[in-house]
Amino acid sequence: MRMKFNKSGQLLLVSAASLLVAALVTACGTLTVDFVFVTSAKAAGADSYGEVDVFEINSESGAMRQIPTSPFPSGGRNPVAEAVSSDNTNLYVANQDDNTIVQFIIGNDGKLYPQNTVNTPGVYPLAVAVSGMNLFVVDTFQPLPSCSTAAPCSGSIAVFPITASSDTPPSDRPGPLPVPNGSLSYWPLSLPSSPNDVLEPTAINVLASGKYLYVTAYDATAKANYLFGYSIGSSGALTPLNGGAPLGGAGTPFATGTCATAYVNAPFVVGTCPAAIASDPSSTYVYVTDSANGKVRGYSVASATGLLSPLGGSPFPAGNQPSAITIDPAYAYVYVTNSLDSTVTAYSMNSGALTSVGTYAAGLQPVAVGIDPSTHHFLYTVNFLGNTVSGTVSGFELSPTDGTLVNSQNSPYTANALPTAVAAISHNGTGAGTQK
Repeated sequence: MRMKFNKSGQLLLVSAASLLVAALVTACGTLTVDFVFVTSAKAAGADSYGEVDVFEINSESGAMRQIPTSPFPSGGRNPVAEAVSSDNTNLYVANQDDNTIVQFIIGNDGKLYPQNTVNTPGVYPLAVAVSGMNLFVVDTFQPLPSCSTAAPCSGSIAVFPITASSDTPPSDRPGPLPVPNGSLSYWPLSLPSSPNDVLEPTAINVLASGKYLYVTAYDATAKANYLFGYSIGSSGALTPLNGGAPLGGAGTPFATGTCATAYVNAPFVVGTCPAAIASDPSSTYVYVTDSANGKVRGYSVASATGLLSPLGGSPFPAGNQPSAITIDPAYAYVYVTNSLDSTVTAYSMNSGALTSVGTYAAGLQPVAVGIDPSTHHFLYTVNFLGNTVSGTVSGFELSPTDGTLVNSQNSPYTANALPTAVAAISHNGTGAGTQK
């Protein structure tokens, strides 16, 4: 399916260079190694927007502190997901209650400058991912007039081409991708064997290779869980793998169980399963957290087809209601937050198999996790409930030799109330970035 939109509806990748002269005080010459962006859903200000806290990480101690003028308005209500552009100069924030994605330029001091706002094609965006010059967004409901919380329908995936600004030198930024026929494409989730089932998406992941995209979903009709896969074309167009059926065969879910239906803050509400998905830097393995059963389900990726096969030993044990997952891009370690236990579990990864190396206390109800993209030495969890008056971010130092964690100096750190997601860039702009 395709939805018409005008050219102003494209996401514009704006060079941050024009804003650097405005940053009189920067992190240059300091021990700042990364900037971490944490969205918070609690309404603030006259517009009842959410907020984005910006933290800087100290390269020696791992201590996090908010930069001057932080937090920044998220540009919409109830921000639930975020991602950074491939060149780490732009932050994209999905505001669920407004059905918008707001683009921010990231200054060299970590400050955010709103540039562009676009509407998502469907209703209630819940996850975003960037790959190359494309931004993918998952909506809870596809764009049909009949869809609502009272009459839910299946969700959908859309792709926004990210175009470079006209004043951006070609040597500095990738060239713009064309928009086929001036339209925005979206793909509804569906089961060929049960086309009337309502599929509630929960998370998205794009392989580091950029070849394949995966979406987890809960079948509210059949009470089953599915993992869908798509190949990504040169223009960002998606082609369903396995004829559009869940990977592993038509009608064969990889996880079963009863999941809580939630249309607000999904997939961050406790009880949603499968709650999160991640893949390793080599694009060889995909992992899904099974919130209802306290497991991590692992799959190997067939590089030629994108189809998945369960790993030996999978599922791997996690804590109660695992909510988020991240994989160290430099070392063979995987980290999973357990929302009900308020912990993070560390795993070593050997040929895809996960072995727990320890479980560590985080803040109350962690819902997102990331690893600093510059040194890969610091890990942080976003804790939805935090304390009695605000949310928190827990910081850890990661051992590159065994994957174990120790608390960073002065952790936990105060964030705005109801934090939901995290993304990060390296201070010098060369890090790979993380998103949730």
